[in-house]
Amino acid sequence: MARIGFVGLGTMGAPMAANLVKAGHAVRGFDKAESARAAAAARGVPVVGDLAEAIAGAALVVTMLPDTPDVEAALLGPGGIAERLAPGAIVVDASSIAPAAAVRLAERLAERGLAFLDAPVTGGPGGAEAGTLGIMVGGAPEAFERARPILEAMGRPRRMGPPGAGQATKLCNQIVVAQHLVAVAEAITLARGLGLDPEAVLEVLTGGAARSWLMETFGTRMARDEPAPAFRMALMLKDLRLAQEAAFARGVPLPATALASSLMLAQAAAGEAELGHHAVIRVFERLRGRVPGEERGEGA
Repeated sequence: MARIGFVGLGTMGAPMAANLVKAGHAVRGFDKAESARAAAAARGVPVVGDLAEAIAGAALVVTMLPDTPDVEAALLGPGGIAERLAPGAIVVDASSIAPAAAVRLAERLAERGLAFLDAPVTGGPGGAEAGTLGIMVGGAPEAFERARPILEAMGRPRRMGPPGAGQATKLCNQIVVAQHLVAVAEAITLARGLGLDPEAVLEVLTGGAARSWLMETFGTRMARDEPAPAFRMALMLKDLRLAQEAAFARGVPLPATALASSLMLAQAAAGEAELGHHAVIRVFERLRGRVPGEERGEGA
């Protein structure tokens, strides 16, 4: 089995690395945060204390980091991944970053004889745990085929096109997620305003045409004001910013995305960027003059 370095052992990275271990790969994981290393070790991931040790001798390195600058620093910074891998190795970036940045990284790594795949994921922590993530891949076909068995240990990979195509697909995913969360939040807010039990309404809606994974996963958490993050609002806002920057560069209008972004920015402005993205319902509560999470006791 392949020797793999895994850089970034957060909420998504740790279970992804654990699934690689379960598949029999020789994994070494690294994260700057000691708490993340400890959590990954508890899952059975062999962890090391520095980047160099994590990627030493690796045929493939996976990065799962918060944003574009983090990935660029890890790959191209002094003493970074690009300097330490032997020609022929593959870098798989599972982070969500700008498509244009993925293209630049692919070009820079190619200069060193390294292949690069941008491979962002969807499916949340549950999908990471189960190894069922959707993996959207951009990069050369040959590199994708070499990496496929490793990607399949973490989910369902599909090559979408050349470098940057995986990230572009992820942005499309995120604008659907954001708008859907806003729609579910608005429906729950209306249900409350009309004196209905929002959980009963959700039960009916999930049995019909409005049914979706997002509603089933986050609807009840919205209705009960359980805002602990499965995916942080700060990261969703980052993805929406990237989507709008990419759209602006190509002259593509995204009016509904702009609205969803503004509502989520309002949540961040209230000091709630570290809550889950589904906590956008708190914005609607404030618009109605309510305190999020308080007893409502409204009549029809």
